[in-house]
Amino acid sequence: MPSLEKPPIATSTVKWRFPAVHPEGRKYVLIALAISALVYFISGGWFWTWPFLGVTLWVAAFFRDPVRVTPQGPGLIVAPADGLVTMIQQVALPPELAGPQGLGEGPLTRVSIFMSVFDVHINRTPITGTIRQVVYISGKFVNADLDKASDENERQHIVVEAPDGTRFGFTQIAGLVARRILAFVKPGDMVVAGQRIGLIRFGSRVDVFLPAGYQPQVILGQRSVAGETIIGRIGVEAPTGVAQ
Repeated sequence: MPSLEKPPIATSTVKWRFPAVHPEGRKYVLIALAISALVYFISGGWFWTWPFLGVTLWVAAFFRDPVRVTPQGPGLIVAPADGLVTMIQQVALPPELAGPQGLGEGPLTRVSIFMSVFDVHINRTPITGTIRQVVYISGKFVNADLDKASDENERQHIVVEAPDGTRFGFTQIAGLVARRILAFVKPGDMVVAGQRIGLIRFGSRVDVFLPAGYQPQVILGQRSVAGETIIGRIGVEAPTGVAQ
């Protein structure tokens, strides 16, 4: 006879909290606070200080590092960045990602995510695996929303190899006001899907290259959440609205 006992009810609660500021950004928050304090003492009041305090809050928000819950399952690729999906198209691979040590010869589907200065700028690995390449390239700082930014802007290519040997590549691209790309990983490091792997300061873009057999699971104009939004899946059709 089946048990009539009711399943236990969770009694704990989850409370919202302000996201922490990433250690990389704390020095900038302190600098902004120091400038605000200096303005206050020089001006002798709050009138000129409020704008600088506003900038301080924005700097803290820019470097915010929220907790993310990454979906688990085989054949999933999660978004490496928060932002707007601006391009989904078949493209030739950048030279730095092509070849037997990279992603092969391509072409592959590229999903581009544009991060405004109001988005979270902590980037996360889209899959679990081993970092095989981290290639930094100096360049220009044109608008990251333009297609040519993939070839002309300062950028950093990262290749991750999954346990089954499949290689995934993504590129951090500096934007119009971005001036530094940081990587928290190096070749040989083991990473898990959704792990923090770097950031780009002050507006930028991330391109993700889907391996053969994987289909995009986002559409143009959709907003992605780093470490949570599934942007690619193997053996599943692309949703309506995806431009190939």
